[in-house]
Amino acid sequence: MARGAVAPGQATSAQQLASVIKSARDIMRKDKGLSGDLDRLPMLTWIMFLKFLDDMEQVREAEAAMAGKPFRPAVEPPYRWRDWAADPGGIKGDELIAFINQDEAVRPDGSRGPGLFAYLRSLQGSDGGDRRDVIASVFRGTVNRMINGYLLRDVINKVSAINFRSSDEIHTLGALYESMLKEMRDAAGDSGEFYTPRPVVRFIVTAIDPQLGETILDPAAGTGGFLVSAFEHLQKQCRTVEDHERLQRGTLLGIEAKPLPYLLGQMNLLLHGLEYPEIDPGNALRFPLREIGDKERVDIIMTNPPFGGEEEPGIRGNFPEDKQTSETALLFLQLVMRKLRRPVGGYKGGRCGIVVPNGVLFSTGVCARIRKELLEEFNLHTIVRLPAGVFSPYAGIPTNILFFDRSGPTEQIWYYEQPKREVGGNYSKSRPMRYEEFAECLTWWGNRTENEHAWKVSVSDIVESGYSLDRRNPSARENLEHRSSHMLLQDTIVKEKEILSTLEGLHTLLERHSGIPSAGAWRDVRIGDILAYLDERIELDDMTEYTTITVKRRHGGLEARETLFGHQIETKKQFRLVPGAFIISRVQCWHQAWAIVPANVPANMIASTNYDQFAISAEVDRRFFWWLSQSPAFTEAVRSSAAGVVIEKMVFNREAWLKKTISLPPIEEQRQMADVQAKFEGLKRLRTESDAKLDALLPSLLDKAFKGEL
Repeated sequence: MARGAVAPGQATSAQQLASVIKSARDIMRKDKGLSGDLDRLPMLTWIMFLKFLDDMEQVREAEAAMAGKPFRPAVEPPYRWRDWAADPGGIKGDELIAFINQDEAVRPDGSRGPGLFAYLRSLQGSDGGDRRDVIASVFRGTVNRMINGYLLRDVINKVSAINFRSSDEIHTLGALYESMLKEMRDAAGDSGEFYTPRPVVRFIVTAIDPQLGETILDPAAGTGGFLVSAFEHLQKQCRTVEDHERLQRGTLLGIEAKPLPYLLGQMNLLLHGLEYPEIDPGNALRFPLREIGDKERVDIIMTNPPFGGEEEPGIRGNFPEDKQTSETALLFLQLVMRKLRRPVGGYKGGRCGIVVPNGVLFSTGVCARIRKELLEEFNLHTIVRLPAGVFSPYAGIPTNILFFDRSGPTEQIWYYEQPKREVGGNYSKSRPMRYEEFAECLTWWGNRTENEHAWKVSVSDIVESGYSLDRRNPSARENLEHRSSHMLLQDTIVKEKEILSTLEGLHTLLERHSGIPSAGAWRDVRIGDILAYLDERIELDDMTEYTTITVKRRHGGLEARETLFGHQIETKKQFRLVPGAFIISRVQCWHQAWAIVPANVPANMIASTNYDQFAISAEVDRRFFWWLSQSPAFTEAVRSSAAGVVIEKMVFNREAWLKKTISLPPIEEQRQMADVQAKFEGLKRLRTESDAKLDALLPSLLDKAFKGEL
């Protein structure tokens, strides 16, 4: 075994792997040829690609020898990793840079011949479609940007510590690599369209539910997110060796024209276990639509094509004359419609989940003609409207997911408006969408009923509107003005009756309990007798994503700060949030930064030791305690327990605070007072809703009067 190689079966822990990758990236930061993660990650990718390739080749060579079969490596000596990279004392400096970059160079064995990249780009499979063609495609778009051969040798030595022959290690590295792709998306800004948020990807794959034996295509594969997620989904269905072989060959297909995401996607799929990624490095739109026949059609397409771009006239000419456009999203939508397998016999035809910008739903001209074809020849059964900011800050425009199949023409369309999360604040690169937020939609998916988020529209209504698919949620306040004045008046009467009923109930409650319990019923208690400190510190898993929180000042409530993998969180002293607990900021307590942890808090939401968390005693009603915490007396108890030189530097003193005394009524009185508070809050909501309907009523009446319909 070459010096510096890792022994077969010798796995590296997740923490060690993260350390190896971090060390390699730190070394790269010293090289003047690399300006940021957009340079560093591709460098690390092609280096890992070659190490991965050689490890797999050695495994197959050993298997062939045991079976008594001949073996021909994809990469011949002296270009294998073991020939030029595995020895930590091997070629370095200018000699290493020349061997990699130059068309002709001195090779590690001392002979002259093609340089490494020149050799790899010249590879060609004997019958097409084998690993040599993949290698050649990868390196045609790959450039070595490091200029310091000694630093490059150091990086190579770090990567040599990774054992790609260990399935556990590859799985761990796959998760780690996903985190790096996300970082690269963050660094890329507007150039980062090749990374789709993984929760959106996973939701589409779960909703489509691919089955083993179906062919799956992403014509805008990017870094392979949809294909990786589909691969993981199908792996769970594999029961036999034949099942695994079927999954490995001809099931997952991708197309990606840009060299950088093509390279990243190949590595991503390899690391997740797909041994022969079938990604076409050409432009998915390069073939005339009329030439795409049944052999090129597939069962499932899941994709997030680029939008907002423009294609050259030659590409536009591949589409029907009345549907030619420069808008990339519309060209991809037509391609997807053409590529779905047609229904034959008992087969219902192919199905699709595609992300599109809002303009696709309502734009006129070519766009309207494409929508007409979609409704007449496909079953557009569902449109999921994503909340604003899901793709922020890289794409600020609203987006939707179209789900359609070839089972027949559209009869009705279900709309589902994905609500913005209640906990976590606005979406951003540090506070992205989480997969768990789709839970309600996925539950609804199999048992559809109309609710505040879901409604259906008949295709006849769509046709009458000029094939516009831009339908707002009828439950939303901004749509009230479009309802009839009769309906608005009826709704207002109902709301006002609810308000009157609530006021009467509130009056009865206050009369029954004289508004405030008698002073003798209250008792003084130490805060430490009703709150118990929770030490819920946890050990972070390097490959798990966690969302760290902050507590809003003065208003209460939790807000997500950023989402990171465990290995990216420098301060390991974190604790899990306990549903129903009371949490307070140690450094922002002066500004009333405390909250009750919601019952539905995600399991991966954590807080640092800058916060204290307390369990609330059973003798205290949680609703009443929250109300009490808003009082001036409670605020003063907190502030007087903080110490520091100036207000901005005040730090909460847990021990001092727990010794403070507050007054509490009996538990029944607490519940009654909490009921009063709840009724007040409900009354405010009802009044807001009623006012909104009244605001919409006058414009509706004026509209009727203008049309002479009163």
